[in-house]
Amino acid sequence: MRNHQTIQRSDFVITPYLKRSNARAFWQVSTTIIPVALLWILIAWIDQSSFKTPFRALGLIPVLAILTLLSSRAFSLMHDCGHGSLFRSRRLNRITGFLLGTLNAIPQYPWSRDHAFHHRHNGNWEVYRGPVDVITLEDYQALSKINQFLYSISRHWLMLFPGGFFYLVIKPRLTLINAIAHFIWSILVELCNKLLKRDFANLFSFSTRFQANYSGYGNSSGELIDLIANNVIVIISWILMSRWLGAGLFWSCYSIIMTASAAIFICIFFVQHNFEGSYANGSNEWSAILGAVDGSSNLDIPRLLNWFLADISFHSMHHLCDRIPNYNLRACHIRNKHLLVNAKYLKISDIPGCFEYILWDEHAQQLATI
Repeated sequence: MRNHQTIQRSDFVITPYLKRSNARAFWQVSTTIIPVALLWILIAWIDQSSFKTPFRALGLIPVLAILTLLSSRAFSLMHDCGHGSLFRSRRLNRITGFLLGTLNAIPQYPWSRDHAFHHRHNGNWEVYRGPVDVITLEDYQALSKINQFLYSISRHWLMLFPGGFFYLVIKPRLTLINAIAHFIWSILVELCNKLLKRDFANLFSFSTRFQANYSGYGNSSGELIDLIANNVIVIISWILMSRWLGAGLFWSCYSIIMTASAAIFICIFFVQHNFEGSYANGSNEWSAILGAVDGSSNLDIPRLLNWFLADISFHSMHHLCDRIPNYNLRACHIRNKHLLVNAKYLKISDIPGCFEYILWDEHAQQLATI
């Protein structure tokens, strides 16, 4: 066993696990989307059944629980599409990723580009501050008592639920509305300036461009197209589902599913990088290899739960090479396990403690608790 400080990427056996299979990918997507459709049909059947109201509610609980887990699986498969690792062709990954994004109401292409930034800088906390915008210990100590309290509350694990609903249901819609409003306002301002200057020759020649500023969803024309298309399909699906099931039933179930599934995958993403002893260097001494191995935790959870997460639990290998398809991650992890003895392994009982690590001590080069 080599010292983890001297491990090189070439020490890992990766190439045999890079092979992608369209058949396995289609099977994974089918066994996710078809059950989702069937479970929504089951919700309609339960609602129209002769059961009295309390029994209907009880019948919905397991259905909503499974739909929540399937939503998390759909997000994980969408994540694979963003890395181009689910299918063999780029086009299939792009189309499937977009469709899975509409299932979870999130624009997949902008999300995947932002996620790629995370992969390029994982472990470099000077550049990338994790999923909750971690601040430095020094900056935290400079805050007022009330702002320190607000910061700690905003990073509490309970905020996963309202934060998750906002992340999936509200933010993409709000981003589009804001982009439209900003575009119209900019056009009006530019038009007024030309009228005041009597620049009639260029009256209808505008320099303003349609873009979603500061959202992470509109940094290129491709991202904007994805944002608009996602919103159109998602909103149409909301209208159709509301007409089919009734707005009350649909939104009651949908809100629970989106909130809970978002809370799950945001939680998983958080604890896989914010934990005691996580690699947390600055740019000068940052190592991509250590950022992958020591800056990513691996989850020791039941195999069934891993299925719903598409094996993203084997996170060190995923960060070492994000082109490994999820269906090869477990085997790749096992093959290289002798090189991962110093990597972090978390049980479900360890997860709550990870939410204490919400500060970066840039002097000690480590994550810190309040």
